[in-house]
Amino acid sequence: FFAQGVESYVIDSVRAAIAKYEELGAEIVEVSMPTTEYSLATYYIIAPSEASSNLARYDGVQYGLRVLENGDDIVQMLSKTRAAGFGHEVQHRIMIGTHALSSGFYDAYYGKAQKVRTLIRRDFEKAFEKCDILATPTAPTTAFKIGEKTDDPFAMKLADVCTIPVNMAGLPAISLPCGFHEGLPIGLQLIGNLLDESTVLRAAHEYEQNIEWHKQRAVL
Repeated sequence: FFAQGVESYVIDSVRAAIAKYEELGAEIVEVSMPTTEYSLATYYIIAPSEASSNLARYDGVQYGLRVLENGDDIVQMLSKTRAAGFGHEVQHRIMIGTHALSSGFYDAYYGKAQKVRTLIRRDFEKAFEKCDILATPTAPTTAFKIGEKTDDPFAMKLADVCTIPVNMAGLPAISLPCGFHEGLPIGLQLIGNLLDESTVLRAAHEYEQNIEWHKQRAVL
């Protein structure tokens, strides 16, 4: 959370927020969650696999859009329907997911990713034996401009590196502004234990009662 391409100005602001919590009476402890490093890779196997499975029904036969021209057979209709009905990123994920779920690859990719997902969840469980809330950056940078990274899909995916572990573990989290850099807000992510949304909300509320960042607006 504090190393994977996270900018120094983000780390500084998040650590300042953590220091504020300490000033308010919180006890600060550091925890180690080594398998979260694999969250991004795990997510981009599991999520496309689920997308492939769930979106298979939208084939122009039973659900959704149908693109059919005179003389088309069923294969042509399916191909045209799915090409017209799904955007580039959705098609990309469907293709990855279909490959990961295919015969001979299921155990090597999807099955293994689910095992890593279990390890990620266990890392969080161990962390919550020592603390009530985890404080991390929300994103490694401030918001980038629309279209700025369109030609670099890997960089766009890395923007989720701090939030994907939470989703993989199925935990509640909230994002709060904890500073600004060049007119844009920096996000502080508070992560709570399973079904413990109330603690996350109370911790976020306490922070907002003692800072002014949430009252400022980005320079657009």
